[in-house]
Amino acid sequence: MAAASEKVPARWRRPFIAWLEGIETGWSIPLLLTLFVAIWTAYLVIAYLGAGLHPDVLETWTLGRQLAWGYPKHPPLMGWITRGWTALFPLTDWSLQLMAMVNAGVALWAVDLISRRFVRGEKRVIILLLSMLLPVYQFHAQRFNANAVLLAVWPLATYCFLRAFEAPRQPGWAIAAGAVCAIAMLGKYYSIFLIASFVFAAVLHPDRRRYLLSASPWISTLAGMLVLGPHLHWLATTGATTFDYALAHAATGHVAALWEVSYFIMGLIAALSVAAVTWVFIAGPRLARLPTDFRAMNPGLRLLLLVAIGTIVFPAIVSLAVGTDLPSLWAVQGLFLFIVLIVCATSYPIERFYTVNLTVMVAGFAILAVTVGAPLHALYRNVYGYEEGRGFYHAIATELTARWRDASGTPLVAVSGDDALAFAAAFYSPDHPFYARPLAYQYTWGLPRKTTLDRGWAALCFADQLDCLSWMERTTLRAADVIRSEFDAPATLLGRLGHTRRVVMLLVPPTREPPAMHPDVEEFSSNRRPRI
Repeated sequence: MAAASEKVPARWRRPFIAWLEGIETGWSIPLLLTLFVAIWTAYLVIAYLGAGLHPDVLETWTLGRQLAWGYPKHPPLMGWITRGWTALFPLTDWSLQLMAMVNAGVALWAVDLISRRFVRGEKRVIILLLSMLLPVYQFHAQRFNANAVLLAVWPLATYCFLRAFEAPRQPGWAIAAGAVCAIAMLGKYYSIFLIASFVFAAVLHPDRRRYLLSASPWISTLAGMLVLGPHLHWLATTGATTFDYALAHAATGHVAALWEVSYFIMGLIAALSVAAVTWVFIAGPRLARLPTDFRAMNPGLRLLLLVAIGTIVFPAIVSLAVGTDLPSLWAVQGLFLFIVLIVCATSYPIERFYTVNLTVMVAGFAILAVTVGAPLHALYRNVYGYEEGRGFYHAIATELTARWRDASGTPLVAVSGDDALAFAAAFYSPDHPFYARPLAYQYTWGLPRKTTLDRGWAALCFADQLDCLSWMERTTLRAADVIRSEFDAPATLLGRLGHTRRVVMLLVPPTREPPAMHPDVEEFSSNRRPRI
């Protein structure tokens, strides 16, 4: 039936067939990735209409406001990228939503770079389409943070390592591999598992002598250390507070860690499930050839197989040995390896009939998400709200700015309180105040210094946040002039009122003219450990 369908394709299939014909001429893949970014950006704009950005994204923007070689909570890559993006694009929701999806599009482009080393034509498209069935490149990617920033970096690092291993006498690829691995570490220290997987794959690969006895590993190591050097110096001179945050996850007992590993593996399987089931239907009875195909896979794919194994096994071993949290979200940026392996290892061609059907399936999901899922999500959240209060960010920032200007007549320079509200106020207020709490002490509820209060300061808490309210009460004892007020913040969707939530606001007008830049932020971005 498939063969008959290909002889005389239905009229609706012909545009897709023409598109598939353009894969190797170079325009089909860029078109696919452009449409992917456009459609899913539209989804985010519609689904979160009336709501603010996720607190993780706002925190990333907050970090990037002051460029530094490191930050107390996370390595600096995500802050650098957001800073660079907002230097070119406006500070709006759609801008950062577009940034998140461009990051996902670059990730898929990097996956295609790897795929084209092994397959041509439609199998390249199949790999991308199956990847688009993962929840990783849309829903996970929208929350641009230390995890999402690895979506593009991991496949790029894998591609450079693959090229360096295949051509150990070409120093350019060795330099690229080391540099991109270092960039991955600047994204999140979890990337050490990717680097360990590269070492694991190089040592166990049948062609290991050719690579390990060359200068390539040493060149990569030197290049990586040069790129990491400024960050390592920052760690050495600031007390390595980033490691403190990372090690905070290492407080799980070994029995609990066993459950963490189980959930970790099950979460990754669940993330791959739709793509896996789809591939079963495409391969059909030919799936029985999988063991034979894997035994006959070429050296490059064998290297990727070892890397894929390492990215799953090494985190599990460390979690069991040390007793750490291990959410599956930390590893989803490596799932592309399994899709590349399962498609590229096949010894048989995939009929165009199935490729067209898969294209229509992926496009149908995306169109349904934008036209049905996104509006329903926006309507639902307008009524029932978000746990982090995203539906109120715009209203709260507007109210805070208005009351502050009435009280002081000067721009607001510093804001604190609940992190999500403080990040939102900094982003959405036209004054763009600085987040006033040094991030090294983000979770300790330390009191602001009196000099900070004297320059002018505001704080926000939701009325049901007892810890935040208690901290606010203690802060009032340090200030000479305090204005405390409460108001109901409404969520609105295209003028339609929705859920409301009570907000407590604390204003401390300045006792003198505020400086151009908030000094707490200057301390935070310098080489000194910030003080409260």
